[in-house]
Amino acid sequence: PVNLLQERNILPPKRTPPPEPNLSSDLRKVNCSPDTFRCTLTNIPQTQALLNKARLPLGLLLHPFRDLTQLPVITSNTIVRCRSCRTYINPFVSFLDQRRWKCNLCYRVNDVPDEFMYNPVTRSYGEPHKRPEVQNSTVEFIASSDYMLRPPQPAVYLFVLDVSHNAVESGYLNVFCQSFLDNLEKLPGDTRTRIGFVTFDSTVHFYNLQEGLSQPQMLVVSDIDDVFIPTHDNLLVNLKESKELVKDLLNALPGMFMHTRETQSALGPALQAAYKLMSPTGGRVTVFQTQLPTLGAGLLQSREDPNLRSSTKNVQHLGPATDFYKKLALDCSGQQIGVDLFLLSSQYSDLASLACVSKYSAGSVFYYPSFHHVHNTAQSQKFQKDLQRYLTRKIGFEAVMRIRCTKGLSIHTFHGNFFVRSTDLLSLANVNPDSGFAVQMSIEESLADTSLACFQAALLYTSSKGKRRIRVHTLCLPVVSQLSEVFAGADIQAITCLLANMAIDRSISSSLSDARDALVNAVVDCLTAYRANGSNIQPSGLITPAALRLFPLYVLALLKQKALRTGTSTRLDERVFSMCELKSQPLYQIMRMVHLCVCVCVCVCVCAVFFYPVTEIPELQTMYSERTRAFISWLLESRTFHPAFHVVKDDGSAKTSFFQHLVEDRTESAFSYYEFLLHVQQQMSK
Repeated sequence: PVNLLQERNILPPKRTPPPEPNLSSDLRKVNCSPDTFRCTLTNIPQTQALLNKARLPLGLLLHPFRDLTQLPVITSNTIVRCRSCRTYINPFVSFLDQRRWKCNLCYRVNDVPDEFMYNPVTRSYGEPHKRPEVQNSTVEFIASSDYMLRPPQPAVYLFVLDVSHNAVESGYLNVFCQSFLDNLEKLPGDTRTRIGFVTFDSTVHFYNLQEGLSQPQMLVVSDIDDVFIPTHDNLLVNLKESKELVKDLLNALPGMFMHTRETQSALGPALQAAYKLMSPTGGRVTVFQTQLPTLGAGLLQSREDPNLRSSTKNVQHLGPATDFYKKLALDCSGQQIGVDLFLLSSQYSDLASLACVSKYSAGSVFYYPSFHHVHNTAQSQKFQKDLQRYLTRKIGFEAVMRIRCTKGLSIHTFHGNFFVRSTDLLSLANVNPDSGFAVQMSIEESLADTSLACFQAALLYTSSKGKRRIRVHTLCLPVVSQLSEVFAGADIQAITCLLANMAIDRSISSSLSDARDALVNAVVDCLTAYRANGSNIQPSGLITPAALRLFPLYVLALLKQKALRTGTSTRLDERVFSMCELKSQPLYQIMRMVHLCVCVCVCVCVCAVFFYPVTEIPELQTMYSERTRAFISWLLESRTFHPAFHVVKDDGSAKTSFFQHLVEDRTESAFSYYEFLLHVQQQMSK
């Protein structure tokens, strides 16, 4: 046990590895990577009563489509699955003999198919337990026609671009077009890849990119109350055949609207047009928006009161103002269309409403507050780098994901961007390697008859090359009967991420203050349970099991996140975007948001630094300059998406923003870490 009031220096010197499940060495070797699949408890309680005693949440954190350096790909006429629960064969099944295997989730005995007797790796016969499916907990199957409702779709990309005066003045169009031209050859796909462009202001503009035209042809639809597709031919074209026209359009677009005076935004009608255009095939719609939608379906009005940004009371308007964007997203999901949103805005744009179009279609949300290509070069650089990753990262189309677990366990809540098609099936029109998911679970039947609990996630998708594939991850954990073992196996980072998801839901369904209280109570209840049931624990101090020593610190850090903080000036869109990130990012990315140790570099060349623009470090031929630049390069390159980089002057306005990241320090509206510990102790004594 650790007394947090006495042992103040609890942060480990290096990155905290996830707890190692207490399994045999053979099972540990083949278990799923914690970077892909993690459970909040690496020791699963035998009963719900034991779980309730621990006062800890039980759930899973998944990163199912993450980039992998090694992935066994299996081509077989027969994909072996349990005849009862449809679990895919995996390293944790048991072979009763060469011809029979027992499912590790429902315990049904199944026959081993003849084809499975042959091992393609060793080219030997009669050793089914040595097949790659049974030697690797993450595998990918090439799917047969049994796993297709229709022929696999091609990669189809539609870009929907705001070209109003506000958009053009921000300069984003230049950055987008240049970045697209730089990365056009790297767009995932094959010879069937199709592409199209729609622009909008007070009207909606389509572009005919038919092969053989001397230049792209713009077609304008001004009837935004009943938007229609002017022609069903050549608006989505084969990229290979029309590549030169696509390049011509990208080179021409910034100049085409350079002198526009259109200030209105018909985003809703543009999205309706995109839906009609993409419905026959499915694919990915990428939307760029710079202001509140002001015309047609889905128009919005400002709901933010700037005077309430620092309120210590409840924050209003965290949910959508209209169901238009959610309904459209569900229609898109039904046609296998995912919608990604890039919001580049200097004014309130009601992200709480707009984000629904991505949330329910398995899309992603990107936000660049105060974007301007000249006046905010940090955001402009971030946008350009993010686009590079976005345009070139791998993508899966028309996907579904199902999560199965050992008999006796049940899933009751999902977190992430998707549409829930049935109790355990998530519909993902698009899937990308930067999205994470979380699920909450309960124990419905006693697990006393088993020593192991298993979880399996199966992601069925179409690759950008038009191949139907099934990526399967299987996790195995021990079942325990003692409360001390439950506490010892707690994965504090997974717990923090699951609680963050639960808090975001609660802040929208109930209130922000309720969500904040629930987070504090999670710490108080858990430590009270540990004190009540632990042996030989001294009554004074604030005692935690070693595995949970960072629990209060991480919860305090969560309470100081833009998503959940109060009393500190926070723009409503920035708060909502932080909520979107916590709900859709993989675990490692959430933990970077929640508690990132801030390093302050003070070096001899510091005086020279501040005479340069605030996004650059001068390249001086000194050891300190080289070290500083190397360190900053490492920080920037170690992230999937580029963080905005600022040099903060001692008297600059950015200083306040910087200090808000020092989560262990006291602010006018929030506890210091030590004060928070005393507060938790006080709550425990009530």
